[in-house]
Amino acid sequence: MWYNRRMDNEKRIAKLAEEKYPVLFGVEKRTFDVAKEALDIAYAEMRKKGGFPRKLSVLDMLIVFFAYVHDNRTMENIGFDYGVSKQRISEAVFWVEKNLLACGKFSLPGKKELLNVQEHRVLLLDATDCRTERPKKNKFERNITPENTNVIP
Repeated sequence: MWYNRRMDNEKRIAKLAEEKYPVLFGVEKRTFDVAKEALDIAYAEMRKKGGFPRKLSVLDMLIVFFAYVHDNRTMENIGFDYGVSKQRISEAVFWVEKNLLACGKFSLPGKKELLNVQEHRVLLLDATDCRTERPKKNKFERNITPENTNVIP
């Protein structure tokens, strides 16, 4: 089946023409390369601590991030393409966004600088979607109905 084969993004990106980057990802090739280098460094730092490797490579996570931000695709749709869950896609988007902002090359200027300068080139990130949250289980919570309450009529 086609979904069992992993996308080989390394080969696809190597063949990709420079003028296709803004169309596919919403950024220029050099911006894409700077982001990839920053994420490679962050991933190497994270891997020093040990643990299992992620299911998605750094390049896959960057492409997933741009698919989510630029194309407004749902996490379920992207997850289906990569054969992973929505939670993995959510973690990848969150990780890429956090590390791009932490590297300092993709952060927004401060308020004073915005007030002084007339023209800026910035990349805005959509932060409307949040990580998946599950309600905490409460073993004392029960269904209260008139049958199981001691109500005096």
